[in-house]
Amino acid sequence: MRTNFSPRNNPRVIIIQKLYGKFFNKEEILEYPKHRFKKFIKDIVSGTIEREDLIVEELNKNFEKKISFKNLDKILQVVLKSATYELLYKPNLSINIIIKEYLDASNFFINDKQIKYLNVLLDKMAKNIRSSNA
Repeated sequence: MRTNFSPRNNPRVIIIQKLYGKFFNKEEILEYPKHRFKKFIKDIVSGTIEREDLIVEELNKNFEKKISFKNLDKILQVVLKSATYELLYKPNLSINIIIKEYLDASNFFINDKQIKYLNVLLDKMAKNIRSSNA
């Protein structure tokens, strides 16, 4: 299920790109494009970077016996980190919107089988995080 819109217009595509660059090249200087969601993009990127240790701890806690987070594909790690940040620190955003937006954005980076796997992981994370914080 591929999307037919431009990746430049999707804020989560930009979030994934910025986080991927920063996590795997620590010296990268973050610059944000002119975008109508620039504040949202900066908030998610900086929040995910600042709270990376807490996010990874939460991911490991939720997947402890089933998968090893550090052995996942790098792009899946980035998507899971940013989505987890949104689930934890953006309670006003719907679970369904967060998952759908990240799946749509991931279409530009990974194949359909990985998208289905990511959907399962995001769904599990969302249910665990939001049910424990309710």
